[in-house]
Order: sequence, then C-alpha cells, then structure tokens
Amino acid sequence: MTEAEENLNDSGQIIYDWNPPTGILENYTYQGEPITKTEMTSMFERHKTREYKGHKEKVHTVAWNSDGRRIASGSVDKTARVWNPHRPELKYSTELKGHTDSVDQLDWDPTHPDRLATASCDKTARLWDQRSGKCTAVVQTGGENINICWSPDGNSIAVGDKNDTISFIETRTHTIFHTQKHTMEVNEIAWNNANNLFFVTTGQGTIRCYDFPDTKLLYTLRGHTANCYCVEADPTGRYLAAGSADASVTLWDMKTFNCIRSFSELTWPVRTLSFSYDGQFIASASEDSFIDISHVESGQSVHHIECSAAMNTVAWHPRDYYLAYAGDEQSADNKYAGNLRIFSIKGPKS
Repeated sequence: MTEAEENLNDSGQIIYDWNPPTGILENYTYQGEPITKTEMTSMFERHKTREYKGHKEKVHTVAWNSDGRRIASGSVDKTARVWNPHRPELKYSTELKGHTDSVDQLDWDPTHPDRLATASCDKTARLWDQRSGKCTAVVQTGGENINICWSPDGNSIAVGDKNDTISFIETRTHTIFHTQKHTMEVNEIAWNNANNLFFVTTGQGTIRCYDFPDTKLLYTLRGHTANCYCVEADPTGRYLAAGSADASVTLWDMKTFNCIRSFSELTWPVRTLSFSYDGQFIASASEDSFIDISHVESGQSVHHIECSAAMNTVAWHPRDYYLAYAGDEQSADNKYAGNLRIFSIKGPKS
C-alpha cells in the first residue's frame, strides 16, 4: 500500500478564471427533440411525487443503479435498502443489514446493475449483491467513512473518511491499493466520465483535480468563498459542478476548467447536487424549504420542489426525468420519517 501526503505548497495549477458566456441560451429539449419554454414549464407543473418509507432514522443518501430499475437508500439506522421505484410499498424493497453505524453514502457499480457499495462510520466499506441482499465483501478502512464513489470503469472505489483520508479499493480483489492523506478538510469526491481525473472538494472552498490513477495534483479550482461540500461531473462530460457553504453552485468547463456559470437560487449551504441524465438540468438542495432545479445552459431556475425539512441527498435517474431526494423530514410523532421521495415529470405531449 502506498500513501501520498498532501502538501499545501504543491497545489498544482491554480485556476480561478471567471469566463461566463454572453447572452442567455434558452434551448430546451425532451428526449433530444426541441420544445418551447412553455412546454418545458408545463412538464414541471404536471409533476408527480411518490413517497417510500422503510428506515427507522433519517436517510442520508440515495442513488440509482445503472439501468434505473432500482434505487438504494442509506440511513442513520445502520441499514441500506434497495427499492423498486415503481412499487413504493415496503414489502417490495430489500433491506441490507451488516453495518454497525450510520450508512452515510452509497454508490452503484456503473458497469453492473446489481452491485452496490456502501460507506459507513463503522470504518468499513461493504459491497452487496442486490439480487440476494447479501454482503459480498467487507473492506476495513482507517477512519469513519462519509463518502464513497465508484469509478466509471467499475474497477475502483474511492472512500473518504472523517480523518480526511481517501482510500482507493480495487473491486476485483477488494483490497486498498492506495491511500491519500490530506492536510485539509476533504468533503465529497468524484471521477470524471473518462476515468482519468479525480475531484476532491475541500474545506478551503476549492476543488482539487488529480490525475488518475497516478493521483498527481493537476489543478486547484477556486470559485467559492466557503467550504465546498459536493461535486459531480455531468453525464455528457462537458461540465463539473460544485456546491458550497456560500450557498452557490459553480459550473466548470471540463476542457478549459474555467468557471462559466454560478447558480444562486439557494440561501443556505448547498449540501447536495445532481445532473439530469442528459445534462440539461441540475438539482441542488440545502436547508432551504425547496429543492432548486435549474436549466444548465441558461442558468435560470425552472422549478422548485417544496420540502418540509433540510435535504441531505438528491439524485437524478440515469435515463429519465425522475429525481430522488431525502432529508431530515419528520413524521407526525416528531420522529424522523426515514423516507425518500421520487419526483417525476413526463413529456409535453403525455
């Protein structure tokens, strides 16, 4: 096992270029076909929402599998659960038990619809087969885990812990092949779609961009005035988005790494964000009483999903306009509802 100690003086090429395009592009599509702004607005106005209840504590994380036929949730109640999105009843879900502390984040294998990975504060990462509901591997890590992501090629899993260490796991052998210790607060982590860049958000309000698998620091992106909490590459490979405690979401061009747009609809620290499958929309959430959905190219907010509590997680479906979300919602007895919801919209002519 190798260990790379971060050096604050070796911050790579620092980039804080602000290069927004001129004008507003209001080109909307549905399944690749152009639609008008009125049709797009109508789609959102005719939305439907379903609730899924099965956890005993609040849900920290939700994620869709690669074909969109299953969605998983992870909770403070130490369990994960796999749902059939078309059958919200508890009896159609599968409980994944084994962790001894909170399941803070989970992610699916992008190359296989049945393999799931979970990160827990019990200092382990677990791999699961959702068909059987069985744990197929347990990987011991050095700290309480709060972040996890699966590489696009399916060969690696990155796990981040509260000690600001990232462990890289080889999925074939279930062993840690590299650890990366940081000297600053590390929050969320993500790969680009090409699998050759790895992004880390920090407590300094920056996004660190590393070469992968060499993990050499290439760029430090500066676009926020407070902690960066979340990061995601859009499915088309064009953009990278980051959400911050300064209540904004920044959009970065993946070719130039210029910051080209900022979304400022929220007023509280941005906890979570997600791109739609076509990269057309971006959802972001915080302690605000709504989830914002904005149009990526125009930068304009197109819809608010009303919420009764702070949101912890949002995730767009990989093939359709379904948005899963969960947070600190409470039930009538003032206990955490342990639920998630799925917001869905259909085409303008449906």
